[in-house]
Amino acid sequence: MSGLKSRRKGQSAEREFAKLIGGLRVPLSGAQEGYANDVIGLGLAWEVKRRKSGFKQLYDWIEDEREKPDAVALRTDNKQWIVCMTLDKFKELMDK
Repeated sequence: MSGLKSRRKGQSAEREFAKLIGGLRVPLSGAQEGYANDVIGLGLAWEVKRRKSGFKQLYDWIEDEREKPDAVALRTDNKQWIVCMTLDKFKELMDK
């Protein structure tokens, strides 16, 4: 994907996510010093990533019909735990 097309795809994802959480997209994020993260919302600073199929395994785990997990916890050796869940589940937890 060309640089311009890739940048537009990323900005589109940032705008979409900011709208979904009632947050704000950070202008110039990643393009200029002092503008960190992509979106601010729900009291958190967010990096927004979008891939055509780069997260397939993660989606498979979250959408497992047999297990029906609320979240997936991941960790690479010598790194911190990461928790992944659907946005709907996250917003439900934030409302409690």
